[in-house]
Amino acid sequence: MLIGISEVEAAAEHIAGHVVRTPTLPSPGLADLLGVPVTVKLELLQRTGSFKARGATAKLLSLSAGERAAGVVAVSGGNHGIALAVMAAALDVKATVVMPRSAPARSVEIAEAAGASVRLAADMGEAFALMKPLQEEGLTLVHPFDDPVVVAGQGTVGLEFAADAGDVTDVLVSIGGGGLISGVAAALRDRRPDVRIWGVETEGAQAMSQALAAGGPVPVALSSIVTTLSAPSVSQLTYDHVSALVHEVLVVPDREAVQGTLDLADHAKVWAEPAAGCLLPAARQVLERVGEGARLGLVVCGGNATTGDVMQWATRFGLR
Repeated sequence: MLIGISEVEAAAEHIAGHVVRTPTLPSPGLADLLGVPVTVKLELLQRTGSFKARGATAKLLSLSAGERAAGVVAVSGGNHGIALAVMAAALDVKATVVMPRSAPARSVEIAEAAGASVRLAADMGEAFALMKPLQEEGLTLVHPFDDPVVVAGQGTVGLEFAADAGDVTDVLVSIGGGGLISGVAAALRDRRPDVRIWGVETEGAQAMSQALAAGGPVPVALSSIVTTLSAPSVSQLTYDHVSALVHEVLVVPDREAVQGTLDLADHAKVWAEPAAGCLLPAARQVLERVGEGARLGLVVCGGNATTGDVMQWATRFGLR
């Protein structure tokens, strides 16, 4: 079953007092860079620095009194953990976050500072394994993408974009586990049915493109530096949405995603993470395919990379 517009609208109503309606603006700098009109949805200005606050809040508000009292648990490469920790603290729910050791140190610090109990695992596979006994102890799982309530919460990004953006032909959305693009696609399919929706992954974090090739979710080997897009597999829920609603999933190298982060800083004047930086090289692929007349929309999903992180990656790839 795909998420419908009514679920997204209900999520928008529930979370309205807890999250920010982030700006949707034309970007003259990106229009000059890419040669076509570009509209950006600045979800990096959301509470906790990414769209993840929306889905986490929607899920927390859906819990029963008993579930709230027992607490929640999540696995995260960074942003989902930060969002759950901060929003759970705001709603007085105890949170445990399991993160791989590759997660940005800043993400761990923020989650702990918000009062969450953070457990570190060797990798994402071990993180998901660690989560199982915590669920058995009675904690409610807040899954980053395999949950209709979370997907509907992320879909509020698309609802706002549809209402606030001018005329666009193509919208690009990053994919980790696929929760954001599933929700956004559900909203846009209803409100802007003629818009093409493109997913973007980085090489070594290709859970959705490999699922599409295989005809369903499959485990994938992760090697991308972009930990916030590094899901060990997508879910049936997100696969179903993307296979039904998304035009195509594009894949770009890590190096180009980091260059995209630098370009967003230089041309759009926003500090994004490579999970959003990957949209720029993908936008060039889209323009090659659709030709003249394109008007792009970019969902700038998060900004939780430090200047030090980005400088380190830029040095590694010989960028400046």
